[in-house]
Amino acid sequence: MSFVQPAIEVDHTNPFDATTAATVIVDERGVVIGWSPAAEDLFGRPARAVVGRSLTEFLPDMTGQPWVGAPALGEPTRTAHSTFLRPDGSMTHIVLRSSPLGHPAGGAARIVVAAEAERAERWVTDRSLLDGLYTQSPLVLTIYGPDLRVHWINNRLYEEMGFSPDEWVGQHISDLLPLGAVLSPAGSANLEEIIERVLGTGEPVFDVMYGSPTPADPEHQWVWSCSYFRLEDPEGNPLGVCESAFEITERYEEGVRLALLGRASQIGASLDVVGTAEDLARAAVPELADRAEIRLAEYVVTGAPAGGPPAPPGKEGGALRRVAERSSVRRLTPEPWLGFFGRSRADGDPQRIVLPLEAGGAMLGTASFTRALPRHGFTGQDQALAMELVSRTAVAVDNARRYAHEHGVALALQRSLLPRRLPEATAAEVAHRYVPAAGPLGVGGDWYDVIPLSGARVGLVVGDVVGHGLDAAATMGRLRTTVRALAALDLTPDELLARLDDLVAQAHIGIHRPSAPSFEDPALGATCLYGVYDPVSGTFSVASAGHPSPVVAVTGQSATPLDLPVGPPLGIGGLPFESTDIHLPKGSRIALYTDGLVQDRDQDADVGLKALTRAMDRGRTSLAETCDSIIAARSDGLAEDDAALLLVRVHALDADSMVSQQVPRDPSAVAATRTRAGRQLEKWGLQDMTFTAELVVSELVTNAIRYGEEPISLRLLRDRDRTLICEISDGGHTSPYLRRATTEDEGGRGLFLVAQFTDRWGTRFSREGKTIWTELRLGDNI
Repeated sequence: MSFVQPAIEVDHTNPFDATTAATVIVDERGVVIGWSPAAEDLFGRPARAVVGRSLTEFLPDMTGQPWVGAPALGEPTRTAHSTFLRPDGSMTHIVLRSSPLGHPAGGAARIVVAAEAERAERWVTDRSLLDGLYTQSPLVLTIYGPDLRVHWINNRLYEEMGFSPDEWVGQHISDLLPLGAVLSPAGSANLEEIIERVLGTGEPVFDVMYGSPTPADPEHQWVWSCSYFRLEDPEGNPLGVCESAFEITERYEEGVRLALLGRASQIGASLDVVGTAEDLARAAVPELADRAEIRLAEYVVTGAPAGGPPAPPGKEGGALRRVAERSSVRRLTPEPWLGFFGRSRADGDPQRIVLPLEAGGAMLGTASFTRALPRHGFTGQDQALAMELVSRTAVAVDNARRYAHEHGVALALQRSLLPRRLPEATAAEVAHRYVPAAGPLGVGGDWYDVIPLSGARVGLVVGDVVGHGLDAAATMGRLRTTVRALAALDLTPDELLARLDDLVAQAHIGIHRPSAPSFEDPALGATCLYGVYDPVSGTFSVASAGHPSPVVAVTGQSATPLDLPVGPPLGIGGLPFESTDIHLPKGSRIALYTDGLVQDRDQDADVGLKALTRAMDRGRTSLAETCDSIIAARSDGLAEDDAALLLVRVHALDADSMVSQQVPRDPSAVAATRTRAGRQLEKWGLQDMTFTAELVVSELVTNAIRYGEEPISLRLLRDRDRTLICEISDGGHTSPYLRRATTEDEGGRGLFLVAQFTDRWGTRFSREGKTIWTELRLGDNI
């Protein structure tokens, strides 16, 4: 077409309207008896030059007959296209319509209406467009008046909804479709409020999803995409609102299915078996089904290892436990059924489907989905969607089951490797806690230990292995055992960590290096803190291998982290370890911990450390209560790392519980030393142990005089009512050893006798020499 023109500039009035069009009236003779002003403009001739003259003088014959004669009875309106020459010499293309006029006494016989061909064609096109929208458009068109009532509808609305125009016009949409509701955008008001807003503001609204059952199909919900714009008169005054709606039920349902599949990625995110089943039920109701029920095999719920595929339901050993159930709630008052599938129903569609939860050849349980009447049954698409959801859930349930089993094994291993009961020691009162991480991380490699040492001393250990799970727990056990073995050698803290570091760096702790060149010991990068407290001197000696410094609360002072030089983690190497010695008054408290106690994703270590020091300042509470308050301050159930905490309150030996003396390097001094030792035992009320103690003192002092170096000293310690400790020190560094003397040997039986008459004995070395110590349980009478 050649009349392309913006719609806003188009004149939409009827070009053949007699009141505005070029109108000519002729009588039976074909003489012009009427000539409108519009005719003057179109034909370029004034009325005075035309009226009274024959029309054929300046207009061609339309019908092949002259413009004369009375019109025949029932003569139709004739339309013709013509071109004529205007007086100014321009050619004009026009469309003529000739209609008969009845006149009993003659006179006017015909009315001829003319219009420019381009305007006439444009009007015909506009008219055909409006007719098409009314009768043939696939869009549902509705016009609402200022009163928000329906004023006009097209045929498509009747075809889709089953309303006749008489039933529709003059009604509110809420009265016609009481179960209708706006589906999206989320939080949108009802349609009448949207229409009222468009009418007031003039701003159009697009793509409003509206769903409702219809009189043509009252059992199911249909969905339309609706758009709204305001209708205005030429002066811009609002006349109403036009609604165009397109039925998109299948597309909407497909979108709901895709949204369901999208939410399926969240199923099993918690790595919890029951939580995963609940995720499936939550995803399926109400979009896919009215009710969902998930049952799992007993071994899946309990996390026990499966010895093989369980028996089918109904068979022995195949009992299933219902772990999740969800139903859609339908009130007695009418409400929309949003998101329901199954607009078209085929015979045989089931109302209930039961699908197995299977993974790796093992049946984990079942999932059943039910639809309640009058909702239609499951279609093939619905069943395929349900199978996809169940398949993903089965994999997630199996992963959660395996995780629960491994987590249980790791936790049991961790618990078995940690000390169930710490030894009682005169030097220290202890309390401890271990808390595994929440979520999929679970058990880690944090550990603690309290190790009794010679001379009433006590070793304090805390460490952290990199990683989580079985490997971390097993590695923790290896490190803890190694630390105890090294501590039995009475090594200083820095020397113990150095030897432990060497073992980790060599990739063997009690085992040989594997042949694989890519092997890396799981202990690599572990951190450890080892300290020794001596109740005689009140000295706490501690060293760290990449581990956080302990918090110390001295009586009468605020708790503060110990200023400790921190060496590299185990196996890294490069720097030596250093010990720090501090004096702790009686009653001081020490907190040894792992970083999981003070640090997580939402909390810096500094913040957690301040909380720990505040808890340590509450010194009136018991150690167990302090432990509980510190653990409770962690993120409840959200900690991303496991944590170990060891609280220690140190004690000191009383001055009257220990005595020492120098021994000359003279064999004659043995008898005097033995006598003084017997007197001290009598003073302590330990006369029953005099014989054994004097024997031990005599043998050890004799060995020191004979094989040792000056200075030689004897120290007796009474560890409350538990142990009598006898220590002989000299300046030599030669280690004595136990040997079996033959019948012909004159010596070599001294240490053998000491080992037989004492509970424990050993040797520890220092920079000044060595000390041979023995322990006798109080109350033993040899």
